[in-house]
Amino acid sequence: MTEDSPNRRALITGVTGQDGSYLAELLLAKGYDVWGVVRRSSTMERPRIDHLHQPGADHSERFQLVYGDLGDASSLFRIVEEVQPDEVYNLAAQSHVQVSFDTPEYTADVTGMGVARLLEALRSLRPEARFYQASSSEMYGKVVETPQSETTRFHPRSPYAAAKVFAFELTRNYREAYGMYALNGILFNHESPRRGENFVTRKITRAAARIKLGLQDQLRLGNLDAKRDWGFAGDYVEGMWRMLQADVADDYVLATGETNTVRLFCEHAFARLGMPLTWEGSGDTERGLDAARRVVVAVDPRYYRPAEVDLLLGDPSRARDELGWVPEVGFQGLVEMMVDADLALAEADAGRSARP
Repeated sequence: MTEDSPNRRALITGVTGQDGSYLAELLLAKGYDVWGVVRRSSTMERPRIDHLHQPGADHSERFQLVYGDLGDASSLFRIVEEVQPDEVYNLAAQSHVQVSFDTPEYTADVTGMGVARLLEALRSLRPEARFYQASSSEMYGKVVETPQSETTRFHPRSPYAAAKVFAFELTRNYREAYGMYALNGILFNHESPRRGENFVTRKITRAAARIKLGLQDQLRLGNLDAKRDWGFAGDYVEGMWRMLQADVADDYVLATGETNTVRLFCEHAFARLGMPLTWEGSGDTERGLDAARRVVVAVDPRYYRPAEVDLLLGDPSRARDELGWVPEVGFQGLVEMMVDADLALAEADAGRSARP
């Protein structure tokens, strides 16, 4: 694997997201020229990547943004023809599982058919480019074996997961049918301070910090017993890059090999703030209490999924053995990193609200 890649061109869809921002930083540090695909919006603020492309920023001359959308094939053809990328990382999607139940058609179009549009653009204009598809552990759904590996059968339990399965199979088909260097990274849950606030981990750490400062009274969650394999997004983008440096394209699982419950995530988050939790009740009536016996965590059935995924646990041994990828940040370190970042944000909010 080459550590420095001067003059190589990378194209990232979903560059404004958590993974896209970490990946852009990584590739720029390795010497790539990076193009990020963005959709037009009414605001120009993109907080996860603003530090990369503002005038005077490090690497700003090698980081460019282009307008496009996975729902618009013509824009994808235009971008591929203009950029002529060596590597393409498709990280764009409607990626929220719960939202996919409310918007199944949109999710299928962007998360599933969007991959077909992008692969066709590459096949037509840049077939030698190396293509990475962001697949998801949610594809395993109602798991048939534990831990889950590259050979585990998929059983998706949401429109999002079903769309990801379509994209996975299509990527593999383009590899086998056309000889393209196209592969899937099956990533288990990976989090960071840049995670969207509507994802459960960030919802927990943000609420815990705000409760600590008196800015919020309570955190309401769904299934506290759901088990996930949580890692740090900054580690996982390194794995994405390593996949595209391999001599032969193949699909890999990235995971920590450790599973923890939503309940335990809460416990670590509140403990980091000096607010150890005790639990009372069960099921819909379970509550988390602080030392003053205040209910700071409560179960709300509105947050249950129509079809729950109870346990996800990945087997990363193949990525470790063949790619040399090993995650560096453990579960507790991840929670503490996120809590500390959200506490700083909450303190800034409190300071602003206190000003006359």
